[in-house]
Amino acid sequence: MSTPPGEYYTDERWQNWLDRIADEEIDPEDEDSARLLLNLQDDTAIAVAKIITDFEDDILEEEAALEELADIREVVLSETDIEDEEKRMLVDGVQTSLVCVFYAAEEYMIGGVADGSVGEYIQAASDAESEEDLDTALGYCAQAGTRIIDGEELDRSVAEELEFGLVAEWVNGLDSLQTAMSDPEVVEEDDEN
Repeated sequence: MSTPPGEYYTDERWQNWLDRIADEEIDPEDEDSARLLLNLQDDTAIAVAKIITDFEDDILEEEAALEELADIREVVLSETDIEDEEKRMLVDGVQTSLVCVFYAAEEYMIGGVADGSVGEYIQAASDAESEEDLDTALGYCAQAGTRIIDGEELDRSVAEELEFGLVAEWVNGLDSLQTAMSDPEVVEEDDEN
């Protein structure tokens, strides 16, 4: 069954996640808190994966798929109104990770799958980041993302070797995208573990 346009992800869905984060005690070292943040990220990645799948299955034409992607990006990357600064920073980290997910999906729909391997692109992105060329670093991460969308595995050891920074955050987002592409099941907003 296809998803009606505009229903891949909604402002209300994102806001429900933000409300949960605002209402709960959040400690990034705590497993439940970390899972909540990861679920927030995975939920968005799943919506992106569904758009990619509908694009691949010719349910969505390129222009419509890109519009759906832009709509989700606008919702997810807009400034949050969470008052607690630490929680806002944690959500900002999730948003940063998702930036690369959106770019990878766009790149895939417009340009197809990049040549090279996920590992090579991530290494190139890391090198570009060390030279403070963040636009190039993001481009390489997006190209790695097209490989992941196409089915290539992201080697977790590559991710673990990265220095903390934007590339590490973007690769974290690609990890969510990989999970979403292989198992695009909706993360339940009210999933109380």
